[in-house]
Amino acid sequence: MRTQNTVVLSLGTNLGNRLQNVETAIALLHSKVGSVVKISALYETPSWGFESTPFYNCALLIHTQKDANSLLEACQAIELEMGRAHTKPGYEARIIDIDVIAFNEEIISTTNLQVPHPLMQDRLFVLLPMRDLQLDWRHPILQKHLPDLLKAAEDKSNCVLVQKLTAPLKSIPLEQYNYIAIEGNIGAGKTTLALKIADDFNAKTVLERFADNPFLPKFYEDQNRYAFPLEMSFLADRYQQISDDLAQFDLFKDFIVADYHIFKSLIFAKVTLTDDEYRLYRKLFEIIYKEMPKPDLYIYLYQNTDRLLANIKKRGREYEQEIAAEYLDKINQGYLDYIKSQTDLNVLLIDVSDRDFVQNQEDYVYILSKIQEKLAPNT
Repeated sequence: MRTQNTVVLSLGTNLGNRLQNVETAIALLHSKVGSVVKISALYETPSWGFESTPFYNCALLIHTQKDANSLLEACQAIELEMGRAHTKPGYEARIIDIDVIAFNEEIISTTNLQVPHPLMQDRLFVLLPMRDLQLDWRHPILQKHLPDLLKAAEDKSNCVLVQKLTAPLKSIPLEQYNYIAIEGNIGAGKTTLALKIADDFNAKTVLERFADNPFLPKFYEDQNRYAFPLEMSFLADRYQQISDDLAQFDLFKDFIVADYHIFKSLIFAKVTLTDDEYRLYRKLFEIIYKEMPKPDLYIYLYQNTDRLLANIKKRGREYEQEIAAEYLDKINQGYLDYIKSQTDLNVLLIDVSDRDFVQNQEDYVYILSKIQEKLAPNT
């Protein structure tokens, strides 16, 4: 499920330490704009359109939540941060140049931005690196794929391969975990994070289906009456879904990211059910739990209650708006108690109370860094 925009950028530099300029730009783009998923090889190419020293050029594939205009502004801010000065119109030597070549397969024509880049098909230093990205991309105006654009290009510049480059995401070998479960309280952002990671690391997803549960709106209106049928319904649905979904995949070969773990059923049940109901529920749960595959990594996104309430209000599900802070406190404590009790589960707890990994790429990179630290003993 694609949740982000897919963007191709072209980088060029011919002033100062060209390799360092490219590496700096890549790091800034990854930390501020979007996940750098793929990078072409680095090429040395003659200056195009004016006389100057040769350029280093490469192409990047990034995933970003930003729209096209915000993306352009962010790229220009990085150019400025690196010392790029637009002193005159036209071509000039530069410490860094970041061009937006493609934005999904959209056609964009504004005063500040034209996508696809209007001259990309005439520039070998754009086409060759872009070919390295191995994209199934078709020019939305010319209706040609990259191999056809290269064949038709009249530019015969001598573009020399300098060296291979490594995308930042390649340093995080998440695929060594076949099955990751991301958990959190109501409104913590577990589904959003699962989708972003799956998108960036080409993983399969197992996402909890909850919107169709007929007992959920009733439960928020009358918890005492509907707690037991709600929890039993969730347990049956989660067991059925995870059994069906995981059966489609090879747990030894496929990389799977889920936005829930079936143990959440017991956590919520302990909070919502009476003692007698909970004892009966637990007996049924333990029969089911023995059959379920356990995740290789269990990520718990912790958010404080005030932040959870703000998130719940923002996403606007009507039946969630009356959730009490006390209820969220109990769920949070239930998760933390569960995590402490698990000696055979590989758990990573990340406090995201002061982070917005949807709007701020830096916060998403922070989460990836915590996962990378968890991976470190195994790499």
